[in-house]
Amino acid sequence: MVASPREARANPHDIFGFGSRGPAMGNAQAADASDVSAVYYNPAGLVRAKGLVLQVGYFRASHHLSTNGTDNQVDPVSGLTFGLVAPGELFGTRFAFGLGAHLPDARISRVRAFRQEQPRWELYDNRNQRLTLTAALAVAVTDWLELGAGLSFMSSTVGRLDITGSANIFAPEQSQLRHEVDADLTAVRYPHVGARVALSDRVALALVYRHEFQLGLDLSANLKGDISGLTTAKYDLATSSVNNFLPRQVVLGGSWLLTDRLRVNVDATWIEWSAYVAPVATLSVGLDIPPPVGGWPATITPPETPAPIRIVPLRMQNRLVPHVGVEWQAIDERSVAGFVRAGYEHQRTPIPAQTGSVSYIDRDRHTGSLGLGVVWKHPGEVMPGSLALDMHAQLSVMPEALTLKASPADLVGDFRAGGTIWNLGATVTATFDGPGRCVSDGTAKAPGKVGLR
Repeated sequence: MVASPREARANPHDIFGFGSRGPAMGNAQAADASDVSAVYYNPAGLVRAKGLVLQVGYFRASHHLSTNGTDNQVDPVSGLTFGLVAPGELFGTRFAFGLGAHLPDARISRVRAFRQEQPRWELYDNRNQRLTLTAALAVAVTDWLELGAGLSFMSSTVGRLDITGSANIFAPEQSQLRHEVDADLTAVRYPHVGARVALSDRVALALVYRHEFQLGLDLSANLKGDISGLTTAKYDLATSSVNNFLPRQVVLGGSWLLTDRLRVNVDATWIEWSAYVAPVATLSVGLDIPPPVGGWPATITPPETPAPIRIVPLRMQNRLVPHVGVEWQAIDERSVAGFVRAGYEHQRTPIPAQTGSVSYIDRDRHTGSLGLGVVWKHPGEVMPGSLALDMHAQLSVMPEALTLKASPADLVGDFRAGGTIWNLGATVTATFDGPGRCVSDGTAKAPGKVGLR
């Protein structure tokens, strides 16, 4: 397993979004997010928070991906999303700090390895089995320009396996081995920045940049011991690979309040998949098995040093991914507001046809989503603000297609692959009104201005 290639994965929000409002609207949020989810969609939006925001949510994504009619057993992804937004004012300038995290409920981090030749869903298999943490800061430069920047933290892995003892090759069950495992998760940081421009009270544009990052996986194994009293063997192995890769992204987004109750959001995300690093480990092996006095018994053939792995390059293609979302305020009463949301996004696969010896499986992904939201305004004296409950249902469809291999002697052969991913979740958001929140004070103002209380 140590010598096998490592799968490339990414930030879980890249496929499922953050919270519930964003996924329900096709993840078209660059110019609209102002709650905790803004730490991912656009940190500049944090400064639009109306007060202290506390948010917690839960989602579960179930994969139903198959090859030749057989389910590939891609694990479901589930976990908590939570965070806070703390706005303030300094020397007359509004600012906000945001913190958001995703905590898987099954494991903190997972690495699963396959041989290079084994078919696998490269962009989805255990893609977000990982803890993430993002911190961001935003500032309102003018009444119409907001800027924000943040750092996302993820963990890379360094591990060591030591095995010592005695191996009985004639009666393996009598072998006595001792092992010691030492693994560390070290933080890897990558920046992202965003800007939001309010063209009017109803129209806004946004630009977001997310930097590339790579999570390394460095493993070493050291085996030393006696072999049936014949000789003492030493085996040293070191492998290094990239087991998590996020390409650079640039997002251009817009939000338009068509009427007092209907909002339309559109995002276009450019993803630099051409910089993709092949998920195959480089391998260094040292093997020292001196022959015993008198030579090896006729029934024993000592192992040879493994040959280096020939890495087959994977040249992926850059993609532009469109996102569209709509939100209709169906209820607008004094104490409660209700919302209905829908969205769609389409990502063409960046992986070319796998006609050679490797089989990185992927298909074009069509994702449709629906959502509901309820906001209770000023639910009580103990909470001067609002309490919101948002829910989302997201379905990704990858139409089944046939992959034809160039060689009829290929070990995998031609295959059909396709499937669906269901993502269901809910989020609770508490907003506490406080000093510096944006409200209307009933006085006349210039266009685009707001009163501060």
